[in-house]
Amino acid sequence: MSSIKNLFKNTFIYGLATVLPRLLTVLLTKLLTEYLPGKVEFGEVSIIFSYIIFANVVLTYGMETAFFRFYNDASTKAKTLGTALISLLVSTLIFGVLSYVFICDIEAITDLSAHYWKWVFAIIIFDTLMVIPFAYMRAQGKSTNYALIKLFNVVVSVGMTFIFFSALQYFTALEKVLPGDRIQLFFIAFLAASFITFLIVIKPYFMKWEFDKTLWKKMLSYGWPILLAGFAFAINETLDKILLQKLLPVSEEEAEGIVGVYTAGYRLAVGMTLYAQAFRLGVEPFFFSQAGDKNATQQYALITKAFVAFGAVALMAYVVLVDLIKPYIVKEGFETAMEVVPLILIAYFFSGIYQTLSVWYKIQDKTRYGAYISITAAILTIVVNVLLIPHIGYMASAYATCAAYGLMMVVSYLIGKKHLAVPYDLKNILLYLGISITLSLVFFYYVREELGVESLATYLVGTAMTLLVLAVVSFRESGIINKIIKRK
Repeated sequence: MSSIKNLFKNTFIYGLATVLPRLLTVLLTKLLTEYLPGKVEFGEVSIIFSYIIFANVVLTYGMETAFFRFYNDASTKAKTLGTALISLLVSTLIFGVLSYVFICDIEAITDLSAHYWKWVFAIIIFDTLMVIPFAYMRAQGKSTNYALIKLFNVVVSVGMTFIFFSALQYFTALEKVLPGDRIQLFFIAFLAASFITFLIVIKPYFMKWEFDKTLWKKMLSYGWPILLAGFAFAINETLDKILLQKLLPVSEEEAEGIVGVYTAGYRLAVGMTLYAQAFRLGVEPFFFSQAGDKNATQQYALITKAFVAFGAVALMAYVVLVDLIKPYIVKEGFETAMEVVPLILIAYFFSGIYQTLSVWYKIQDKTRYGAYISITAAILTIVVNVLLIPHIGYMASAYATCAAYGLMMVVSYLIGKKHLAVPYDLKNILLYLGISITLSLVFFYYVREELGVESLATYLVGTAMTLLVLAVVSFRESGIINKIIKRK
């Protein structure tokens, strides 16, 4: 049980590393919706971030997960670190040269200004170069350092954005050297944060390098399916914004405005995103470190059930509270896509469960299955969006996201049980999923609509539903909860 306790301790710290920066990012969303000229500009920023996610996946080409896989072997630790660092350094520098050479072509393809891309490319470069140093921290169990540096990064980016947007008028000297376009100022703030953070984590680049060509080939072989899976994941995560821009039966400017509204609604689902991401950061190194333990499969099963149990309560509570949280995340007028929130919350719940179920192909070097599963989900995402966006708009994207992650979760479980005998408590997992999702949907689309968003009765009913989910989980999992909380 000690390893499980350690996992939850690290997950809690990673949770803080995720939650606190994202809370600041929530303020950033508020700043963007408040200070950018309109929904069109916010939509452009959202579309650019979609491209950034794709670039991050391609440029890391599965090397982060490959690093965890091979770093776990004591005999190859130094070589794994050096090989991963050099590989990403060389490929990132090549990307940097090519991106600036072809910046005008990229502007023409994306319909987004080269003035934005010149800053965005630099952000992508520094973010990619930080991947292995941050992975090195996680592998060493330095979760506190990881958390503090991540928090610092967001403090700098949000702080500088606030200064640029609201206080730049008082610094006339800066106004002469900085562009007046607020979108450019936003990306300059992010670039400054990325550069400063890179300087903080740069130490591994100055350690003794050991590049092993044979190991590099093994890491690439392990990582390329992760690349495909990551690319497919990026499709599930971000292609909807790009497709909305292209497929909505309205003008380009109107489409970008709708993308801005949809993105704001998407970000209102931040609660489950934080929960799933924090758990993933803690659980990924744990999977590899425990792979040789005789009780590993029992631990994997316990982790999955714990994630679902806590997530069931979190989902219900967040759905009840989202209308109270809304004013602190987006400006009035950007909340018209509220109806997507429960679907996106459920989608991220499914995604988190998939991450815990994916242990079987990661520890057995069968990452190609992860690629197959993700590609299948990506195809579903594309088909649903292409067929339905012209008819029902951004709701098509929400349905597609939820369906894609649900498919990945189910398929991973069905295939995984043939490769690794993990004794999942399927009965209770399905119970917690069923009761939480059902009550969440009933509350949001029926109780909330019938009783009114601002009605006290609405929150009383929502509180009762949340307590019901909590009571079911607490009653059935009291033993495990006591061990984790009381450290027995």
